[in-house]
Amino acid sequence: MKRVTGIGGIFFKSKDPKTLNAWYRDHLGLDVSEWGGTVFEWGGPDSSPGMTLWTPFAEDTNKMEPGTASFMVNFRVDDLDALLGALRSEGCNVVGEPESSEYGKFGWVLDPDGNKIELWEPPAGQ
Repeated sequence: MKRVTGIGGIFFKSKDPKTLNAWYRDHLGLDVSEWGGTVFEWGGPDSSPGMTLWTPFAEDTNKMEPGTASFMVNFRVDDLDALLGALRSEGCNVVGEPESSEYGKFGWVLDPDGNKIELWEPPAGQ
């Protein structure tokens, strides 16, 4: 029997949840529901087949810097370069330079609470 079948959600504290929800809606396109969250359905009519990873890092990792939280959310995106350009033009705090590897393209932005968000464009066909 398989006990864990995927990530059911990511929950974290915020000083101002309504403002944070608006930021995620306006800048990253999340469909924030009235109850204050977003449901991602994989493989449905508006989604490509995909996966969600759960990955613990060593306590002394600098992966989340310059974010101030002990976590980082990774969002799958279709066009990383276009999104990073839009985020910059909207005055968002895009950090570092995009990186490419055999796993795809990665970029980062800080949300208003100082949380580092990773944006991931998978390789073609994934």
